Amino acid sequence: MTDLSAFPITRKWPAQHPDRIQLYSLPTPNGVKVSIMLEETGLPYEPHRVAFDTQDQMSPEFLSLNPNNKIPAIIDPEGPGGKPLPLFESGAILVYLAEKTGRFIPQDPAGRYQALQWVMFQMGGIGPMFGQVGFFHKFAGKDYEDKRPRDRYAAESRRLLGVLDRQLDGKAWILGDDYGIADIATFPWVRNLVGFYGAGDLVGIADFPNVTRVLDAFVERPAVKRGLLIPAAPAA
Repeated sequence: MTDLSAFPITRKWPAQHPDRIQLYSLPTPNGVKVSIMLEETGLPYEPHRVAFDTQDQMSPEFLSLNPNNKIPAIIDPEGPGGKPLPLFESGAILVYLAEKTGRFIPQDPAGRYQALQWVMFQMGGIGPMFGQVGFFHKFAGKDYEDKRPRDRYAAESRRLLGVLDRQLDGKAWILGDDYGIADIATFPWVRNLVGFYGAGDLVGIADFPNVTRVLDAFVERPAVKRGLLIPAAPAA
């Protein structure tokens, strides 16, 4: 049996199945990228809930795995060379899992780089901008009298949605017919923007029919439905 005791995080979240990928996460847009990918690939994994309300992400154990105190993070007991691999940053984890399984990323070099560019588009643009819209529209920012910050982020989010909508024109998924990590990275954030953040009207989501069409297809995937609920909330 794999020994993960060298990783301090396992003292706070003991591994019941140390031979499986250990996932430390929460069902946020970044977190569900990895749970969805794990569900899509069928890789065995063990999820651990990192509770923000108790500041789990700031604990020494979690910081030993991700010094940036963000979810998600993983430990793969069967990493390169058969050695355990700790990894953080959702985009990096998606790429790693795609390359580990040979799935959800094109195998030809040109296609691979095209997939990576859209993952980076999400990581550098859609995630940060949509997150700022959520802050200013749903959370503390809604109390600011000055609406210029909110409107600035909403305008940039609208611009990014336009880029995505044009890319999706005439395509089933971001890269064409094949679903992959670019879609898994992007659509949890689109879903959150119009759902949890309630900012669909603010950004004019109805003006982007290709985005809403593909979002609908994304959330109907069985693996997506499962991944969106992982790690599960504690029993009431």
